[in-house]
Amino acid sequence: MGACMSSGSLDVSEEDKRLHREAEKNLKDAKAQMARQVKVLLLGSGDSGKSTILKQMRLIHSVPFNPQEIESYRQLVFSNLTHGLKYLLDAMEDMNLEVSEENLPYVKLVEDAQDLRDSQPFPVEYHEPLLKLWEDPSVQKCWDRGNEAAIPENLAYFYADLDRLFDPSYQPTEQDIVHTRARTIGITETRFALRDHEMLMVDVGGQKSERRKWIHCFQDVTSILFLVSLSGYDQCLIEDKDANQMQDAMTIWDSICHSQWFKSTSIILFLNKDDLFQNKIKYSDIKNYFPDYDGEQGDAQAGREYFKKRFARLAQKANQKEREIYIHITTATDTNMLRVVMAAVEE
Repeated sequence: MGACMSSGSLDVSEEDKRLHREAEKNLKDAKAQMARQVKVLLLGSGDSGKSTILKQMRLIHSVPFNPQEIESYRQLVFSNLTHGLKYLLDAMEDMNLEVSEENLPYVKLVEDAQDLRDSQPFPVEYHEPLLKLWEDPSVQKCWDRGNEAAIPENLAYFYADLDRLFDPSYQPTEQDIVHTRARTIGITETRFALRDHEMLMVDVGGQKSERRKWIHCFQDVTSILFLVSLSGYDQCLIEDKDANQMQDAMTIWDSICHSQWFKSTSIILFLNKDDLFQNKIKYSDIKNYFPDYDGEQGDAQAGREYFKKRFARLAQKANQKEREIYIHITTATDTNMLRVVMAAVEE
């Protein structure tokens, strides 16, 4: 028994034709947008400066922070002050250091500090205790040994300006925002409109517990921006006090260079925090952590070249001939420097 279908049922309505044309146009537009989009994956170990780069990109490309974000950063500044000092006080126990007797009453106040509420000024009762504790000789000794405990590196910036921060009308400056620290958890995407295309920057959590999530970002990546903290050559990891930050960065870099996902992906390497590196090598010898280093202590240029060669050799071992690797020395908190570097990168 055959099935019969009237010729009328094969007719395509004008509405169907319109919907088909619209679907084709949307698909064409989507493909064109993808062709104009450059997807950059931000990678690196924790504390390498990835989130700082994102904030700087917003400043460079005039993507302003809205009032809610500014208020959030204002609260984060206070949190960085109190939590950073708590971290120092905890580290002092491991170093057998004690706060001087006259400053002991301030310790509990800091340990009990709560995060700010919206529009709440910095509590004036914290101003002097924070200053006294920061200036305490034992606290400063701990700060000088910060590489042993991954002490937040932004504390000196904020503690040098406590009077300004505790002004009731305080609003964070662009540099304050750049210097704030908050751990990146999960994956964040930020879009920037460039001259003739769009850049999508994807930031992923740098701590070890976050790395398993990177795989979801790998599809259609145009470039990788890999960050390494130059000043991390003598520092432990936030999440592992027995691991070396620079060695960890080299391990991740090696796995990225050998990854099947990135055989033809261009990689930009930022050897970051050069300002901290230049100061640190005056008193912390690279040889103590990398015995094959043969440069003079305090020679910043020799140190830079050593680490550039170490990372370049790891990339060469991967033998991905079709891939290009670009290396830049950077200070992510320096907006003017980064503007010049990113202009070259965007080319």
